[in-house]
Formats: sequence, C-alpha cells, structure tokens
Amino acid sequence: MQSSNPVFTRGYAAMPNRGGADQVIINHDELESAYEAPAASALRTGRMTMDDVVIRTGMLFTVLVAAGAWAWRANYGSSVLLPALIAAFVIGLVNTFSSKVRPALALTYAALEGFALGIISHVYNTVYQGIVAQAIIGTIAAFTGVLFLYKTGRVKVTPRFTKALLGATMGYMLLGLVSMIMSFAGVGRGYGLYGVSGLGLLLCVAGVAIASFFLILDFDQIQKMINAGAPHQEAWRAGFGLMVTIVWLYMEILRLLSILRDR
Repeated sequence: MQSSNPVFTRGYAAMPNRGGADQVIINHDELESAYEAPAASALRTGRMTMDDVVIRTGMLFTVLVAAGAWAWRANYGSSVLLPALIAAFVIGLVNTFSSKVRPALALTYAALEGFALGIISHVYNTVYQGIVAQAIIGTIAAFTGVLFLYKTGRVKVTPRFTKALLGATMGYMLLGLVSMIMSFAGVGRGYGLYGVSGLGLLLCVAGVAIASFFLILDFDQIQKMINAGAPHQEAWRAGFGLMVTIVWLYMEILRLLSILRDR
C-alpha cells in the first residue's frame, strides 16, 4: 500500500522495485549516489539565496561607484545634476512598482544615482575637505553595526517596530517639509541645507537613525524572501532596495557632518 505521507513518496521509497536481488543492489547504489551528490545550486532550484543578493548588490554598487568616480573627476556642474536626479527618480519608481524584475533598470538607476552622487559629493568635499571620506566610513560603520544587531537578534522586526519606524519616517518627512518652507521664507538663513539650525541638526540625526533602522527592515525582508523560496531573479529587487537605503544613509550622514562642521 502506498503511503500518503509525502516523505515516503520520494527518495528510496519512490524507486521501482520489480523484485530480484540484483534490482535491490541497483536501487541501493542509486540511493548512495543521490546522498553523495552535491547540494542543488540556486541555478538548479531556481530559488534566491543570500549569495545571490550579495552578488547582485555588489554589481549595483560597482556601477554606482564607477559612475560616481567618473562624475567626480569630470567635475560636472549643477546644470546636469537635476536631470540626472529626475531620471534616476523616474527609473527608480518604475523599477520599484514593476511586478517584473528588470535588472537593466536597476543597473541604469545605479549609474544615474552614482553620477548624481559623484557631483554632490564633489561639491561637499570642495566646501568641507575630507567630508566624503568621513561619510563613507560612517556609512560602512553604521551598516556593519546594524547588521550585527540584526544577526545577533538584539533588534527584532516586529509589527510594533515596523509601525513605529513608519510613524517616525512620516514625522521626519513632515519636519523636513516645514524646514524647507521656513528656509524658502528666509527664516534661519545660513544654517545649512535644512534651514533652521536646531531643526536641521535634529532632522539629520533623525534621518541617520531612521535610515539605519530601515536597513534592518531590508535585512528582514530579504531573509523572508529567501525562506519563502523567492525566484532567483528576485535577488535583483533585493539588491536594488538595499542600495537605495544605503545611499539614503550616506546622504544623511554627509548632511549631518556638514552641519556639525558649520557649528
């Protein structure tokens, strides 16, 4: 009688046995070969792995850094910065809300974003010597620290954590809008990019903290995708999301350092 247990409908129990000693020996050899065979790769299973995410993220950052270095050396003016930012924003939105994984769009976004970051970083470094190197070190340190907190389980993604982070993000955006309006109105002129001195510093500190905690959400989402057996191609989407958050963190640290130097 065939068992309804799926464990017993696969492997050794699923092999044909038409009787005879020779047939049993053949089945035994086949079973030994199956156990000794290497584990199926992601390419064979069609499922996403952590290595896939690391490789795709590395590819995106390679393109981003290369484009940024090119823009830095060419010393492009602000006239090409706005078109690059707009193009990156549009492509980023398309890639974010697309139901289909589009590696070409992710790579294009990385190139445009890197180009814009190269221009912005060059401007900051001209005004504040060495600030870009400090921001890069700060970004790496924050990324490593957050990854350690997530891996050790000291910070866990719970529904309450997610709701609190989303609420903090909404508050951050609201304060940023108020600061921008006050800056345009001439209030607190000369106090950095965010307008009012105290509010600008508060926003930058909050921005660094929120971007860092968003990395935890990214780590958790990637792990959930892997556990759910997401398709191999989804590694591009995971790498894209991780890159966007890291770039956000870098910009917040860069702004924070500039305000601290002005004080």
